[in-house]
Amino acid sequence: MMRKKSISASKASLVLFLCQMISALEVPLDSKLLEELSQPPTITQQSPKDYIVDPRENIVIQCEAKGKPPPSFSWTRNGTHFDIDKDAQVTMKPNSGTLVINIMNGGKAEAYEGVYQCTARNERGAAISNNIVIRPSRSPLWTKEKLEPNQVREGDSLVLHCRPPVGLPPPIIFWMDNAFQRLPQSERVSQGLNGDLYFSNVQPEDTREDYICYARFNHTQTIQQKQPISVKVFSTKPVTERQPVLLTPTGSTSTKVELRGNVLLLECIAAGLPTPVIRWIKEGGELPANRTFFENFKKTLKIIDVSEADSGNYKCIARNILGSAHHVISVTVKAAPYWITAPRNLVLSPGEDGTLICRANGNPKPNISWLANGVPIAIAPEDPSRKVDGDTIIFSHVQERSSAVYQCNASNEYGYLLANAFVNVLAEPPRILTSANKLYQVISDSPALLDCAYFGSPKPEIEWFKGVKGSILRGNEYIFHDNGTLEIPVAQKDSTGTYTCVARNELGKIQNEVQLEVKDPTMIIKQPEYKVVQRYGQVSFECIIKHDSTLLPAVIWLKDNDELPDDERFLVGKDNLTIMNVTDRDDGTYTCIVNTTLDSVSASAVLTVVAAPPTPAIIYARPNPPFDLELTGQLERSVELSWIPGDENNSPITNFVIEYEDGLHEPGVWHYQTEVPGTQTTVQLKLSPYVNYSFRVIAVNEIGRSQPSEPSEQYLTKSANPDENPSNVQGIGSEPDNLVITWESLKGFQSNGPGLQYKVSWRQKDVDDEWTSVIVANVSKYIVSGTPTFVPYEIKVQALNDLGYAPEPSEVIGHSGEDLPMVAPGNVQVHVVNSTLAKVHWDPVPLKTVRGHLQGYKVYYWKVQSLSRRSRRHVEKKILTFRGNKTFGMLPGLEPYSSYKLNVRVVNGKGEGPASPDKVFKTPEGVPSSPSFLKITNPTLDSLTLEWGSPTHPNGVLTSYILKFQPINNTHELGPLVEIRIPANESSLILKNLNYSTRYKFYFNAQTSVGSGSQITEEAVTIMDEAMASRQVDIATQGWFIGLMCAVALLILILLIVCFIRRNKGGKYPVKEKEDAHADPEIQPMKEDDGTFGEYSDAEDHKPLKKGSRTPSDRTVKKEDSDDSLVDYGEGVNGQFNEDGSFIGQYSGKKEKEPAEGNESSEAPSPVNAMNSFV
Repeated sequence: MMRKKSISASKASLVLFLCQMISALEVPLDSKLLEELSQPPTITQQSPKDYIVDPRENIVIQCEAKGKPPPSFSWTRNGTHFDIDKDAQVTMKPNSGTLVINIMNGGKAEAYEGVYQCTARNERGAAISNNIVIRPSRSPLWTKEKLEPNQVREGDSLVLHCRPPVGLPPPIIFWMDNAFQRLPQSERVSQGLNGDLYFSNVQPEDTREDYICYARFNHTQTIQQKQPISVKVFSTKPVTERQPVLLTPTGSTSTKVELRGNVLLLECIAAGLPTPVIRWIKEGGELPANRTFFENFKKTLKIIDVSEADSGNYKCIARNILGSAHHVISVTVKAAPYWITAPRNLVLSPGEDGTLICRANGNPKPNISWLANGVPIAIAPEDPSRKVDGDTIIFSHVQERSSAVYQCNASNEYGYLLANAFVNVLAEPPRILTSANKLYQVISDSPALLDCAYFGSPKPEIEWFKGVKGSILRGNEYIFHDNGTLEIPVAQKDSTGTYTCVARNELGKIQNEVQLEVKDPTMIIKQPEYKVVQRYGQVSFECIIKHDSTLLPAVIWLKDNDELPDDERFLVGKDNLTIMNVTDRDDGTYTCIVNTTLDSVSASAVLTVVAAPPTPAIIYARPNPPFDLELTGQLERSVELSWIPGDENNSPITNFVIEYEDGLHEPGVWHYQTEVPGTQTTVQLKLSPYVNYSFRVIAVNEIGRSQPSEPSEQYLTKSANPDENPSNVQGIGSEPDNLVITWESLKGFQSNGPGLQYKVSWRQKDVDDEWTSVIVANVSKYIVSGTPTFVPYEIKVQALNDLGYAPEPSEVIGHSGEDLPMVAPGNVQVHVVNSTLAKVHWDPVPLKTVRGHLQGYKVYYWKVQSLSRRSRRHVEKKILTFRGNKTFGMLPGLEPYSSYKLNVRVVNGKGEGPASPDKVFKTPEGVPSSPSFLKITNPTLDSLTLEWGSPTHPNGVLTSYILKFQPINNTHELGPLVEIRIPANESSLILKNLNYSTRYKFYFNAQTSVGSGSQITEEAVTIMDEAMASRQVDIATQGWFIGLMCAVALLILILLIVCFIRRNKGGKYPVKEKEDAHADPEIQPMKEDDGTFGEYSDAEDHKPLKKGSRTPSDRTVKKEDSDDSLVDYGEGVNGQFNEDGSFIGQYSGKKEKEPAEGNESSEAPSPVNAMNSFV
């Protein structure tokens, strides 16, 4: 029987083949065939549907088509015939349907606006283009307007409107100054999608008179400029902070419709001080990964290639420390029509059937309509072979007059699709496209492919013959491809000859002859060998080849897989390579490559260059291969091998490696057998049954391994029963009603004889059942069906061959397939340990109901609501897995004063069982977090006003606030601590009867019934009276005071110079003595009697030089300060900075965790600070 690589010819394959042939005409395969076959028109090129043209240039509306005979072209404009002969400005390109409208010689683009459609027609049908809408681009000027200067208070928001003129296409907007430099944008200042410039809050540096909006119209390459806008920012102290308010979009909700495949852009810009940060979420879902991007400082959400799944509510949240604002945008994704199955050209023979299918989707669902040759099919000439069924046209028993071009139009309110597909009914006798008497040449033992490219309608039958009067080719030695190609998988010398291809259908018959020549393969009969040569010596590599006499070989030599060096020392002969005056650089691998037009072979050898010894050179090389191998003492399981060693080449042989080939199971593959010392030339080898052994020996010395010896004679051992059974036997069910038994098969020589099979046996464990057995071929798996769910089985697999069985195998225990557990754990109890930890208990489920390997239990738990806020939130379930047969577990990380639910499920290898009923439990109160902020304002002579925010996490019902405060004197010492308890419903307090011009430190925390939460600290100063301030200023401006300060500075400079000189001379000085006395002088307080300078500070400086003493100007402690704030630096920061950022010296101190009691100093004063206070 003839072998086929695909199904035989049928009606469906004929249509498919002919379609392929017609579509291939787009890339001509045979020019003569293209000239003779008729084909309806096909539109190959057209202008875009929405065509915006430059009004200054000629308008070119493209319409190109192909067909046989060549099509003629006509146009419609706005639905009526467009007579181009009556308009002198319009011409059509020769042999084309492309229109050229001459605008540059007096025409006006506006006069040619409209909807154009091209028709390409020949005797076989008419194809039409899309509706091409022609519109000239527009770049109008800005209307003149009087722009009033914008006067804005510092911290307020501002919007500078651009309002560009309406252009076609819309312009690109950007803001620049008078110097044509782009205005910098940031989280605070940015441009919106509408082109307006938004200021979340204005700053003094925003004052300028040249805010200019530019509109760039790319189509006409023009830029229009708006009149400059002036902004003046006036300052007020203090600047009032504001919580976020959305500038755009307005309101709380809005809607947006976007089309499938487009880019979705959503924007939120907010006002506020500090500048709000924008965050985006999708309600009830996640933002699509890999398609979501954030632009314009996260104010714009961009999702590319949107689909209907991206519909939903998108929320933007603007937040700063004072609060938040949000806006929900409801997005609906609609879809213009898109193809599911576009109609494809159909080529049929007379009397055949076929279908055109046009399927499209969209939102809303598109309407499908058909046209024939550009005319609605309802009014087109009738064709009895055609029947329209919705999106399908069915053709039955077509004739040549049925040829036509059909158009499918799929449209909805967002657009349309138009596709042309022709039906071409051809009656053509067979044609053979392969050249006559084409010569094919192949190498012996390789495949030969003889082409017979053909065409005909109906599809011709193909037959092959060999010789002039040969019979039709059949049999397994040939493969006949559907495209007419004859394949000879293994060509031999006797395959040479003439082959005839015959193509016939009902309209005729044609034949073609091709020639096949089978050549001898090219071989290297003398390969280059490994060489060791002394430096400055000479070496030669041989490469003797044998080749077919009709082929011309080309020999190429490579060094290390690259071309030979361009050096006259390298001499390439007919069959050798000689290297003269060898150097170390010549060391490497040399390859001889032989190429012919049909094949290529290569062989390599290594060259090792060694130093020339002072005495006559001793050449060290790999040993020559052993020879004269002999087998003696042949037994069923052993044989003795002996050999004669080859020349050692001045390096003693260290050992011999024996390899074997199994000519029965793996011919040509050599395996390691054993190795013996270099002094031994015989070895007793253990053998396996049913192996056709050949042996070879390799000698090894310090230089390397010899070439293998010639193989020994073959020795076929007798067959025997298998010695062993398969390993790794397992029984694991893949379904609840089966048992899959697997094992590792024996290797080839382990079979010990022909006919290797396996006896697979099984029986249910602990049940009085007999063994069930089957014998299977040499496979590694057997499936037992119809088993009970998850029961243990005893399994064994025994090998056998034609001579008998292997020894009795050992039994293994397996299980049939698992199923999901049947019941849920019962008696679920929860014991709340504390406000963040609970312990859950349950009763184990009966093992019979697990229906699988018990893996453990899973506890699902989730927070229902916070009892302090009574507000529900998005439920986030957490899962804890407890392995094995545990009946309790701990639930850590719970939130205090909250209501939780949990359930428990048992887990086996198949999955989870049903959940237990939800168990509700509540956590007790805990201590609250620190108050959200503490602000100190309105300082007077004897009072301060405190304002605070409630804790972010109250963790219970707040009972009160605790305020502690104490004064700080000029030496950094803390005064008596005062404590005040404040009701929980208060948010401010005025402290009276304080000392004037005194710094106070405040500690503030909240309390629940459980205890006090973490505290925040703040410092503030009451103001001094006006008289003292006046005296202070007077002293600071006196000439004698300035002179005294200069003298003190000069004295310090002199002392530093003296100390430097004495240190260099090895002498001691007071500071040196202090260093000797204290290993770390920074933590030692400086006494007045140490001989050092006293401390000075003016009235403005009465505050402790320590961590936490510097606060923002509004006296507010914020929980999200900048990373560069000294407040956030931990212990060990031995430095402090002035208000201008300059370094003023080191200090040492620990971070205060609790307020100090009494008048004890909380921090040792730094001696370096005392000196730096003069600077």
